[in-house]
Amino acid sequence: MESATGWERASTADAAVAGLHEQVVRDARMVWKKVPESWQTAPFLANARLGVQIYRDAAATGSVLKFMLSHSEVQDQRAQWEAGIGLSRLPIGYLTLTMAGGITGIDWELDLWNAELTGTVTTTQGSIQFSALVLKEQGALLVSMVPSTGEASAAWAFQPLPSKTTRQIRVPEDYVGNPPANIGTSGDTRYAEQTLLAGGGYTTAWQEKREGTRRLLAATVVYGYPDSTGLGEATAAVRQVLATPPDGLVAGHRGWWNGFYARSFVSVPDKWVQRFYWIQLYKMASATRADAPVLSEWGPWFPEVGNSWTAVWWNLNVQVSYPLVQSSNHPELDAVTAAFRRFERNLPLSVPEAYRDGETYALSHPGDWTLRPGGTRTVGIPGTSKKTDQTGNLIWGLHNVWLAYRHSMDKTVLRDVLYPILGKALNFYARFLAEGNDGALHLPLTRSPEYADAEDCTYDLSLVRWACATLVESARTLGIDDPRLPRWRDILARLVPYQRDERGTLIGRGVPLAQSHRHFSHLLWLYPLEELRWERPEDRALMKASFDHWASMRDLWHGFSFAAASSMASRMAAPEEALSHLRFFLDGNIVDKCQLTPNTMYREGSNFAIESPLAAAQSVLDMLVQSGRVVDVFPSVSTTWADASFAQLRTQGAFLVDASRRKGRTEWIRIRSEAGSPLLLRHRIAGTIDVRDAQGRPLPWRQAEPDAIAIDLRCGDTALITPRGQTPNTSPRDVTANGDAKRWGLP
Repeated sequence: MESATGWERASTADAAVAGLHEQVVRDARMVWKKVPESWQTAPFLANARLGVQIYRDAAATGSVLKFMLSHSEVQDQRAQWEAGIGLSRLPIGYLTLTMAGGITGIDWELDLWNAELTGTVTTTQGSIQFSALVLKEQGALLVSMVPSTGEASAAWAFQPLPSKTTRQIRVPEDYVGNPPANIGTSGDTRYAEQTLLAGGGYTTAWQEKREGTRRLLAATVVYGYPDSTGLGEATAAVRQVLATPPDGLVAGHRGWWNGFYARSFVSVPDKWVQRFYWIQLYKMASATRADAPVLSEWGPWFPEVGNSWTAVWWNLNVQVSYPLVQSSNHPELDAVTAAFRRFERNLPLSVPEAYRDGETYALSHPGDWTLRPGGTRTVGIPGTSKKTDQTGNLIWGLHNVWLAYRHSMDKTVLRDVLYPILGKALNFYARFLAEGNDGALHLPLTRSPEYADAEDCTYDLSLVRWACATLVESARTLGIDDPRLPRWRDILARLVPYQRDERGTLIGRGVPLAQSHRHFSHLLWLYPLEELRWERPEDRALMKASFDHWASMRDLWHGFSFAAASSMASRMAAPEEALSHLRFFLDGNIVDKCQLTPNTMYREGSNFAIESPLAAAQSVLDMLVQSGRVVDVFPSVSTTWADASFAQLRTQGAFLVDASRRKGRTEWIRIRSEAGSPLLLRHRIAGTIDVRDAQGRPLPWRQAEPDAIAIDLRCGDTALITPRGQTPNTSPRDVTANGDAKRWGLP
């Protein structure tokens, strides 16, 4: 269809024609048979900057659809106030499609494969067929529609929202919102120009083109701060999009998304879980990319209701969202490493003023996507009344950078980002370590996040211990004779052990875990830092006791608690428990007013948060493959998942791993080395094995440990591990379902 107002619908190839990735991703499509009413049920589109959600306008008569527009860069710039206020994400507004009749039904489908929403709206006067997407590279919303005769009068308009923070906590008395938007026209293009009191601003522009009964809307948002309001850029962008044949634009958009999904593959027999996993990959690629802002609590979307978390939360939320990008082989989405690389200069702002010596870093929350805390917010001073629970934010955030390094083995990440910043982050803690009568180094009073004050706080000690060990190892890897090495080694040798009792680790000295705790901060040493490991028998008692005690009190858990519990259980060889925690969350159970929503977003009360579903997707991968010292394949797969298949999952050591499980047994594993790192493999194949290279020739290997083998692979080499004498089909496959599964959305 060569048309200036639409594009060819994506072919719905049958399973015999479509490629495997397309089959599986299309199977995960989200469906709406009921009209969504809010962000909790709406379909969502985005390109990591421009975000769109589509739902009915509850305040209208039932004949209006909202296309809520938002943008991950659009924020205030009044840094005299803390980030949640002065650097707050700002509401933009929404396009309305007002129809002649009242909406009586819908039939929508969000095709993940092409990142495109298509469907029909039926009204009392007729119907409208439409397709909508946010162009991946151009960052413009395109909506192509064909109304029936009775809906020929359906019309677009735009409603700006007040340009002010929606946060209600600690709002200064002298805070005022930005001035109202200026609605205007530039040629055939409409716009809403929003100036900021701090200078600059942002502009929403939109225009519709008609061709017979066919209509095409283009809309975009441009953030111009500090140089402009973005007016010229926004209107020019809309005109450029409408002047370009839409088939070509959409083909480029689809090509990006199709290539994205082809980078890895996962199939499990629980299709409810499988579909959820692929939706999270779609969500992550919609919400972030390396050259875009790091995830705020809402990603690129904006909630009309549930809007207190107006910035970037670095006390857990970012940290648990991003491991997925490494494991799923999508480092192109890693905005965390990019943020630290680009905005390191802002890290001293979170250090209490008395400790800003040029060699000390910290990271307060909330912050903006350039790592600024705003106002006078800092991480506080341990051992004083000014302590906060934010002392460890930066080191935990840098663990994501360490994962980026370990999954790529790219020494520039280690040398240019992790090593210099981690050293300065540790400097802050090191100032407060003091020798006790026992000769050990102790921490003064800090606050275990969201729980209690404690000396020798387990949360902080675990981060200090991980930072020291990582710096020592990094200096060795980089060949740096750092004068700080003796200090780091001394801290490692003398740092006080975690306080513990018969129920496991305490919050800190004299402070037990006495009630439900959603944050799992006192268990970071177990996950994700993995200081103790289940493979070592001497570690198991403390791991199990600590986990079991925490998991025995779940009445205040939130979504990320269940995701963390699943990943922890997977690391302790408890696959049924791991799946139980995951399914409890995915099944929409409500705990402490928190719930996974039908569109796989997540609410805490009425507040919108994005991290928990993304963390739960990582929990799926933790069942299939884990890595660290050892690459462990199918380490925690439920007996109800007799079959499973995955391809090109990325592990530490820069290995790409494919594997198949059939009838409860691992039937083959293929590993490709991208860095020539030493490989220890726990293959879990029963009996004797063959190890061959890509040409089928035998590869030397040795039994390095009772349950792990060592294979020497150079960069680019591949090893195939199979039962002795077998030559199985090593193509990934969509495994057979083990039961019925409904679709996500509102089916």
